Amino acid sequence: MASTYTESTGTQLLDHPVETEPVRPRLPRQARVGAPLLGVTAMTAALGATGLAAAPAQAAAPAPAPVAAADEASEGLLAADPGLALAARILQQADGQRTATEESARVAAAQEAEAKHADRRAETAAAPETAATEATAAEAVLPVAGYRLADPSAQPGAHWAHLHTGLDFAARTGTPVTAVTAGTVTSAGWSGTYGYRVIQTLPDGTELWYCHLSRIAAPAGRVAPGTVLGAVGATGNATTPHLHLEVRPGGAAPVDPLPWLHHLGLRP
Repeated sequence: MASTYTESTGTQLLDHPVETEPVRPRLPRQARVGAPLLGVTAMTAALGATGLAAAPAQAAAPAPAPVAAADEASEGLLAADPGLALAARILQQADGQRTATEESARVAAAQEAEAKHADRRAETAAAPETAATEATAAEAVLPVAGYRLADPSAQPGAHWAHLHTGLDFAARTGTPVTAVTAGTVTSAGWSGTYGYRVIQTLPDGTELWYCHLSRIAAPAGRVAPGTVLGAVGATGNATTPHLHLEVRPGGAAPVDPLPWLHHLGLRP
């Protein structure tokens, strides 16, 4: 290898052989087809996820039904005139209210009809009992003959703890005591201050107490009006012979017998 020295610059240049780069074979350029297509596919998927690619999907949806010209004109008028739109809403609300009112009226009418049917059924069921009550009232009799009324009901007296709870029919000892109306003898025997007592239960649950009897002659079971139940006496808390009659609706507290007897058409 030759070397030179240049005095003007004082720089020593070494001559090296120039290495030439080997020639590399080059592949021919190919058209970039796959990459752009892949990019478009990815972009379409991304846009579809964000909703920006909805236009193609909407374009694929079936076309809406055609709107009639009259409907378009009505919608245009409502949109152009707020007053007409308000009137349309009011009419729509009135339509709904009218429908609700009609439905309520229909339900009320059905309930009223059912109530009337129930009343008719109750009247039909009570008809035999009402007829029996009227027949009993027509056959009712006073419990004692040849009497006089002594102490009325709800009066204070020396022989009662509080108020007198019945009606006294004063009569001779041994005078027959009869059933006022039809019913069933449910109790007969001694009852302390009431003396010998017979209890008759009527079909409506009312109890009639026949008290201070000198004897009991009540048959067991049902009795008809006028059936002899016993005889007038002065047993129990009594000083003179008389029949003490009590009326107890439903077997509860006694009531004044006079109005009850009047209801049966009896006037003692």
